[in-house]
Amino acid sequence: MKEKLKKHIENLIALTDDEFSFILSHFSYEKYKKNDFIIQEGENVKDCYLVVTGLIKLVYDDKNGKQHIVSFAMEDWWESDFSAYFSQTKAKMSLQCIEDTIVFSLSFKNYQKLSAELPKMKQFFLEKSNSGYIASQNRILSFLTSNAKERYEQLLKQYPLLFQRVPKIILASYLGVSRETLSRLSS
Repeated sequence: MKEKLKKHIENLIALTDDEFSFILSHFSYEKYKKNDFIIQEGENVKDCYLVVTGLIKLVYDDKNGKQHIVSFAMEDWWESDFSAYFSQTKAKMSLQCIEDTIVFSLSFKNYQKLSAELPKMKQFFLEKSNSGYIASQNRILSFLTSNAKERYEQLLKQYPLLFQRVPKIILASYLGVSRETLSRLSS
């Protein structure tokens, strides 16, 4: 598994073996079962997660009990309640496994340490953050400018594997439509 982490980082920055050993010492390796919560709303968020295998969803439950899917994360994607992680506060969202999942977790303290002691990791984290920020803005723009069918087609084109791995009820929530509407869109 450590080779997956090394490859993931080396997609953006070159590492010596010593640098990777130093980096690896700051991560924890964790396994979760389908439906397990990695983070629950109201908990302190101490870690962010790189998905090694599996699939997770970041969800927000509104005051009426409706669940909104904020994002998905599959292999090679990072996820957390980043607002709570970076501000070291309680989660406003929950992170739940859709499949059995293995992650590398990185505490905020170790994130800061890696960024301070290995400047190339600061660059790595910046590039990853920028990519996530761009994806988030694109999702917001999609909701503002596209109808349900267009959002469905965009998601299918961009992430076809999600449609094989995510139950339709969860995809419907992510797209902001009912299960019935999603069935009509997919036929």
